[in-house]
Amino acid sequence: MHLLQVILMGFVQGLSEFLPISSSAHLVFTSNFYKLVKGIEISQMLQEEIFLDIMLHLGTLIAVILFFKKDLMEVLKAFYYGFKNREFNNLEFKTGVYILLGTILTVLVAYPLNETAGMLVFMPAGVGLFLVITGFMLLFSEWFSKRHSDKKPIGLKGVILTGLAQGLASLPGFSRSGWTIAAGLISGSDRISSARYSFLLSIPVILGASMIYPLAKIDLSEIFTYNWLAIIIGTIVSGLSGYFCIKYFMKFLEKFSLKFFGYYCVIMGILAYSFFIGKG
Repeated sequence: MHLLQVILMGFVQGLSEFLPISSSAHLVFTSNFYKLVKGIEISQMLQEEIFLDIMLHLGTLIAVILFFKKDLMEVLKAFYYGFKNREFNNLEFKTGVYILLGTILTVLVAYPLNETAGMLVFMPAGVGLFLVITGFMLLFSEWFSKRHSDKKPIGLKGVILTGLAQGLASLPGFSRSGWTIAAGLISGSDRISSARYSFLLSIPVILGASMIYPLAKIDLSEIFTYNWLAIIIGTIVSGLSGYFCIKYFMKFLEKFSLKFFGYYCVIMGILAYSFFIGKG
C-alpha cells in the first residue's frame, strides 16, 4: 500500500461520502483502477485494504460529528429532558426518534443485501451501472420536488422513505447521501432539511455498517504489519476533506439543485462501465 494511493483514497472518501455521488462506487473505481495499473487481480482484497476502508470511514465519521456537534447536543439534551419531563413534542426530540427509526429501517433493508454488496466490490462495471441509476434518481427527485414539494421539514413519511433508501444505498453505486436526500425531496421536504437529516442519519450507519461490522473480518494479529503512517495520513485527509465537503455542500444546496450531481453520476457511471467491462 503506497502513500499516494492512500492519500487519493482518503480524498475520494471525504468528498464522495457526503456528496451525492457514491463514496463506495468511487472507492471501488479508485481501488480497482490502481490494481489494474499494478497488475493485481481485481478479485483480491487484502486485509490491509479492509482496515484502510474502516479508517477512512472513521475520518468521515469524525467530520460529520464535528460539523453537526451543536445539532447532536440539542438532540441528546431533548432526549434527556423529554424522558425526564415527559415532553415528547420538542422538534429535536422528534429528530432523535426519526434517526432511530431511520436506522432501524436501514438495517432491515441493508442486512439482506450484505452479500450482494460484498460481491459488487469486485464488479466495478456493475457498480458503474448502479451509479447511472443514482444519477437518474437525483434528476427525478428534483423534477418531482418542483411539482409536489411542500418545502417543509422532514416528517414521518420522509423518515420512512429515507431509511429505506439508505438501506438500498448499501449497494456500491447507490449513493447514500444521494438516495436519502432524494427520498426527502420526494416526500415533500426541502433540500436543506433533507440533507441535514441525511447527514445525521449517516452517523450510526457509518459507525455500525462501515466500521464495526467490517472490523470483525480483520485478523487483528496482522495490524502491526500495516503501513500505519499511510493509514493515519489517509484518515486525516478523509476527515478534513469530509468536513469541508459538508460545509460547502450545505451552502451549495441553499442556491442550487442536485441536477449537476445527477448528470455527473450518469456520465461517470457510463465511463466506469465502459472502462471496466470485461476486466477482472
